[in-house]
Amino acid sequence: MHPDNAQMALSTPTIALSDTEFNLFRRWLYETAGIHLADAKRALVAGRLSKRLRELELNSYQQYFDCMIETSKGDNNSERQTAIDLLTTNETFFFREIGHFDYLRQKLFPEWGTRAVRCWSAASSSGEEAYTLAMTLAEHYPGDWRIIGTDISSRVVKSAQRAVYPMLRSKNIPTRYLHEYCRKGTGDKANTFKIAPKLRQNVEFSYANLQQPQTNLGQFDLIFLRNVMIYFDKTSKQRVVNHVLDRLKPGGLLFIGHAESLNGVTQRVKLVSPSIYLYLGSN
Repeated sequence: MHPDNAQMALSTPTIALSDTEFNLFRRWLYETAGIHLADAKRALVAGRLSKRLRELELNSYQQYFDCMIETSKGDNNSERQTAIDLLTTNETFFFREIGHFDYLRQKLFPEWGTRAVRCWSAASSSGEEAYTLAMTLAEHYPGDWRIIGTDISSRVVKSAQRAVYPMLRSKNIPTRYLHEYCRKGTGDKANTFKIAPKLRQNVEFSYANLQQPQTNLGQFDLIFLRNVMIYFDKTSKQRVVNHVLDRLKPGGLLFIGHAESLNGVTQRVKLVSPSIYLYLGSN
């Protein structure tokens, strides 16, 4: 660090996050997104919001909370969405939990035959899950297919729509898929790759809060709801799972993370393979 920058960093006042302020954001995020922040997440909240306080020239987290609530009245949700983007965690990578994609190739695709199918990546983050599914479908499924990816963070939705990733993210993509479905950047983008148009034309992304019904999305044959329920308590899990299952056709499959379970969450599904559930229909 340059000495002048070091001096500036030392002179920048640190804004403390009080217990009352932390509880305000914790309660708001739970009511808005169903995400429970444990006491240990206090430093995370302070760290992720502090830059925004400086940008807005605010002196406390209470001021920022009041600003967020006030500016979110009516149709203007920009600051509210900024806070959600800052406070939600988006961790993903290509071909995560590879067993799920093996199951698709070996078990599900033969059952589907050649009929047109719709798939939903319900917590798609920056798009790696949806594009992994797209590569698998394009390579192994003979019928028509369509994928919808959604996320509560508008920031990662935009990233998924751009479909541009650092080259380091390609390490889990099989070499054949990488050559067939990805395009290496050139010039100042030489360290990146972009998902090929023939995949992107069948994948779309949009904002969605899974705590709310998603009736506008239509019905799906397959839904991925992977590695998101770990952030929810039981009540939020039940709400989210019910909203997601309402979008799944009877006989369709729901995939969750390998470390997750639907025990005690819903009786609308039947376990057919580890972390894979058959939807039985509405109770």
